[in-house]
Amino acid sequence: MNDMRSTGFAKPDLDPVDIAAAFTLLTRIPLPVNHARAGERAAQAAWAYPLVGAVLGLVAGLIAISLHWIGVSTGIASASGLGVLMLMTGALHEDGIADCADGFGGGTTPARRLEIMKDSRIGAFGAATLIVVLLARWSGYGTVIEGNWLAAFVAVGAISRLPMVLVMYAMPLARPDGFAATVGMVTAPTVLVAAALALVLSLLCLGLLAIPLMLVTLLVCLPLCWLAWRRIGGYSGDVLGGCQQIAEIAALAVLSAVL
Repeated sequence: MNDMRSTGFAKPDLDPVDIAAAFTLLTRIPLPVNHARAGERAAQAAWAYPLVGAVLGLVAGLIAISLHWIGVSTGIASASGLGVLMLMTGALHEDGIADCADGFGGGTTPARRLEIMKDSRIGAFGAATLIVVLLARWSGYGTVIEGNWLAAFVAVGAISRLPMVLVMYAMPLARPDGFAATVGMVTAPTVLVAAALALVLSLLCLGLLAIPLMLVTLLVCLPLCWLAWRRIGGYSGDVLGGCQQIAEIAALAVLSAVL
């Protein structure tokens, strides 16, 4: 166990710059931030991932539900919400799950899989997976929009970012020179703060439904984590993005069942 994890139960190291650092890492939203300082605190800033997700969900939900209120069809409102979300994030997580599908489905060795995942081109596995993922999210958004449940967008955004933090703590890096490696190691206090933040935000939005919703979103990411461990020996930035997408779909599926 490395030094950073061995001291993982120390006092949480929180800094206001972490919020801006998290937004800079996970979105394309231009914020005034000391990039050098934000880069130094990239790992510590992971506690703010659920907050970033909540803000993204709020913006996407406001636009989608507002369009529905003025008479735009549910399908177009859902697509608009998705489009705004991808515009804000630069389709970072969508790219991740597509790369995972291409790498895990097309490579025969860990090195080859990582090479495929690093390639900016998309293959058949990635394209097919991306279509299914977007359709699932589009459908789930439609159900939430029809229920005029803006708080659900906020909760889904927050909860779906938590698995990324847990994976960064629990799994080894698959590529020492990849994007995820530049973030650094996440400590236990950072994970605990992120989990508490995600839980509080989702409880405020959904009440006690937030508890089973969080459990489901964490459990559904386990198969991808297991596959990543077996196929490439750990996690990469693409695996983190894949976990977020899977968690979001699972959360939307639960909410759709409830609605």
